[in-house]
Amino acid sequence: MAGHFELLAILSSAVLIVWLFRRLHLPAILAYLVAGMLVGEHGFALAQDQVDYDHFAELGIVFLLFTLGLEFSLPKLMAMRHLVLAVGSLQVGISLVFFMGVALFFGQTFASALIIGGILALSSTAIVIRQLSETGAMKRKSGQLSVAILLFQDVAVVPLLIIIPMFAQESDTSMAVELLIALVKGVFVVAILMFAGKWFLPRLFNLVAQVRTDELFVLTTLLVTLVASSLTQWFGLSMALGAFLAGMMLGESQYKHQLEADIRPYRDILLGLFFVTVGMKLDIGIVYSSPFVIVGLMVSFMLVKILVIAFLAMRAGEASKDAWASGIMLAQMGEFGFVLIALANQVELLPVETASILLGAGVLSMAITPYMIDNARKWSISLSKETPIKTEHLAELPENTDLKDHVIICGFGRVGQTVSRFLKQESIKFVAIDIDPLRTTKAREAGENILFGSSRQAELLKAAHLSQAKLVVIAFGDDKQSLDVVQKVRSLSPDVPILVRTRNDDQLDALQEAGANQVVPESLEGSLMLVSQVLSLTGVPFSRIMRRVQKERKDHYSHLHGFFQGEQTDMSPEAMDRIEFANGIILTENSFAIGHSIASLNLTAKRVTVVALRRDDVETEQPDETTILQAQDTLIVRGKPRRVERVERFVQDGD
Repeated sequence: MAGHFELLAILSSAVLIVWLFRRLHLPAILAYLVAGMLVGEHGFALAQDQVDYDHFAELGIVFLLFTLGLEFSLPKLMAMRHLVLAVGSLQVGISLVFFMGVALFFGQTFASALIIGGILALSSTAIVIRQLSETGAMKRKSGQLSVAILLFQDVAVVPLLIIIPMFAQESDTSMAVELLIALVKGVFVVAILMFAGKWFLPRLFNLVAQVRTDELFVLTTLLVTLVASSLTQWFGLSMALGAFLAGMMLGESQYKHQLEADIRPYRDILLGLFFVTVGMKLDIGIVYSSPFVIVGLMVSFMLVKILVIAFLAMRAGEASKDAWASGIMLAQMGEFGFVLIALANQVELLPVETASILLGAGVLSMAITPYMIDNARKWSISLSKETPIKTEHLAELPENTDLKDHVIICGFGRVGQTVSRFLKQESIKFVAIDIDPLRTTKAREAGENILFGSSRQAELLKAAHLSQAKLVVIAFGDDKQSLDVVQKVRSLSPDVPILVRTRNDDQLDALQEAGANQVVPESLEGSLMLVSQVLSLTGVPFSRIMRRVQKERKDHYSHLHGFFQGEQTDMSPEAMDRIEFANGIILTENSFAIGHSIASLNLTAKRVTVVALRRDDVETEQPDETTILQAQDTLIVRGKPRRVERVERFVQDGD
């Protein structure tokens, strides 16, 4: 019963604290660490050593390295080799040596000093990438530079995972010989996994995929990961190394996205458990007794990393502001730092007090990372001593600007500027709003009516004379931002027409419910334009083409949804959530649906649409629901992949 109580205590605290931290926009990793601190022997002692969680927690790292291997791309590495090698490798090397030297100065052994250097040299891939994606900074040069450095750091973890267990082995041979033996073993294991990844695994997953059983695919993924991990462990290397290599071998396969989707739930749960176990080892008493040491350590290693990254980036030819911004964004300790701390604790190479201080400093550095990334651009401009673009005057239109029955363009990128050029040709007045200060300045200097700032600000919309506008065009293509702008515009002006540009139609209904009059999905409109040209060149009258195009828009692009999937179809979880596939179901003499009407099958309740019925080589679109199905009929249906598969089983077998 004690084990069940401890597991319940861990899960309850994890759920509660993760919920609280996410509400506060703090990383989930910190929540798991805090949960472990609370339930561990140094906290409320709700979880003792009766249940051995470490073995399960280690699987979280195994699955993390497997997904890291899936994302690791040699072509991507080669494309960014200049930044990866010129900045990433030197950053890890210089930081590791510097921190190692400081640790030796303070009396640490060579082994523990090397581990400390590795821990502090790494940054948090999970937090930085997530934050860059959410803020849109991934497209900036500083974001790309940060990704290049993180890419090398992730690769650098692998040799550290190999080296640390070697320090714990009592052997008469020298470290150089041990490393040489490990290298030979590593080359041999890589060769085995390369052979398996090229010749065996694709055939295995092809066979599994043909069965179309989700459970078997998941089990096979887990088996491959664990077999590769066990192989490297059998050779005396890290389990995580085997998982990384297995993921890398499968990273170029067509099943990459499906593999990642299958492994993600197990990875996230077990990784969460891993960070809970790390938190359980954190001695809160040491943290309380050494707050100034922890804060001092955090400030020191963050400043060193900022300076090292900024110097190396500028030396590699990057702009000063981008170099400083990247340094600020990568100053924290990373999740792999906690992995190395846990591994060092297992082999008893890192003193408990030192490990607790490192954990405390790491937790604090990760907690302030979102704030630092949000302000990195502003701080980097100050540090680079570049004269910031003055934007105060850009938030107002030039005096005597006469605007009435004009168009407001929210977002003045390529699409927004294209719209403005056509408006000019028709002598229609417009005013644009854009948040890029350089673009706004250049456009203003060229004589454009443009305001600097966010289109979500009521003051800017009023400055653009929203009350007198005849149309608002939202052109930046980000659905979340577009939704916010639609709601803001509609709250200020209930009647003004709003036209929204989107990448696809994922949020079409949500945007229209928020108040958009017209939503233009780029991908689907591009298909419509292509179809219009095809029909025109094949002799279809222009008036009929226009009627078809208008009907398609009115019907929410119904004919542009549902297509037959192929080997190159994007099967990522995001795509599977939004894409509808078409499938032709051929009815045989033994099919359950024979003799039933389409209506009696009630396929709409299964959230699948009947697109057409083919009988005797004649296809009827949207067939009458009273039609009785016959043998050799082909029922063409449309829906999400899993729903279509369920309907096919139902139509054939009645299950």
